[in-house]
Amino acid sequence: MTDTRGPQPQYEGYATGPLPGEREPAPGQAGGPYHPPQAYSSPAGGTQGVGGAQAARRPRTGARTTPRTRKARLRVAKADPWSVMKVSFLLSIALGICTVVAAAVLWMVMNAMGVFSTVGGTISEATGSNDSTGFDVQSFLSLPHVLIFTSVIAVIDVVLATALATLGAFIYNLSAGFVGGVELTLAEDE
Repeated sequence: MTDTRGPQPQYEGYATGPLPGEREPAPGQAGGPYHPPQAYSSPAGGTQGVGGAQAARRPRTGARTTPRTRKARLRVAKADPWSVMKVSFLLSIALGICTVVAAAVLWMVMNAMGVFSTVGGTISEATGSNDSTGFDVQSFLSLPHVLIFTSVIAVIDVVLATALATLGAFIYNLSAGFVGGVELTLAEDE
C-alpha cells in the first residue's frame, strides 16, 4: 500500500524535541530511553549491565528496623446478656469472698490492737448506770456476728451486681442499635 496523501507537514516542536512529558536529553547523553536518577548510589562494583539491568541492592547494615504495628478499628455492636450475666456472677462471687476475708482480717487486727476492749469500756461507762453495766460492744461486735453480717452483705451484692450487669447489657444492646455501639482501635505488635 502506498501513501497517496503527498508530503505531510512536519511539526517543529515534535520532530526535533522531546514529546510532551519527556525531559530534554542532557548534553553528551544519547537520545536513548530515560532512566530516572537513583535514590541510592550503586554498591561498590555494581554497575549498569547490558540492557540496563541493575545489580541487586543490599540493605544497610546499620539500619534499625522498627516493628510494624497493625491496627484495626472495631465496633462492639452487641453484648450477649447471658455471657455478661455469667461473667458478672463469677466476678461478684470473687468480690464477695474478698469482702468476707478482708472483714475477718480487719477484725483480727483491730482485736489484737485492743480497739474493741477500749471502745467497749468507754461505751459501757457512758451508757451504764449504778445498777446496770451498759451496752456491751464486745459481745455485739464478736467475730461470728461480724462474719454473718458481712456474708449477708456479700450475698446481696452478688445478686444485685449480677442483675445490674445483665440489665446493663440489655440497655447497651438497645442503645447500640441506635448509635452503632462503642468503637475500639485494637493494635497488634508483630
